[in-house]
Amino acid sequence: MSLYDDAVLVLKGYEDPADPAQGELSQVYLDHLAQHPDGMWKACGTGHLTASALVIDPERGRVLLTLHRKLRMWLQMGGHCEPQDASLADAALREATEESGITGLTLLAGGPVRLDRHAIPAPCHWHMDVQYAALAPSGSTEQISDESLDLRWFAYEEVASVADTSVVRLMERARAVLERR
Repeated sequence: MSLYDDAVLVLKGYEDPADPAQGELSQVYLDHLAQHPDGMWKACGTGHLTASALVIDPERGRVLLTLHRKLRMWLQMGGHCEPQDASLADAALREATEESGITGLTLLAGGPVRLDRHAIPAPCHWHMDVQYAALAPSGSTEQISDESLDLRWFAYEEVASVADTSVVRLMERARAVLERR
């Protein structure tokens, strides 16, 4: 199965019963892919899918955020899909591992926890992010990557004071999924 086919399958199966707008956004992503066979790749000028993962340490009630080098914002780990990625989940896990320096991350079962579409500077126009949550192994140690200015753990209650609403919504949704396990 190609990465494109995986993305279509994931998006067709995605829903968030607590937020009907997420289903509408999933359809926007699917429509984009139907119109743009290259919609998985950075080269697609009208926009492309990206994959990210919020790294969570549920034992200590905290999340790991990166201070993005270009955007200068505290964000979850994530980025562009690469040809070697077999699935969106693989892309999200690869990005989280590369940017956090933590080996042994595992994605929360059940697929993505949120979708977030945001404008980006030209030449591209949109990132259509498929957001997962990754659990950090007990006692893991992070290591900053070249893509970050900083890497830091934040208690759940601190996130809203350092990150934008998209990260806060992702954290809240990931915590809700964790509580149902």
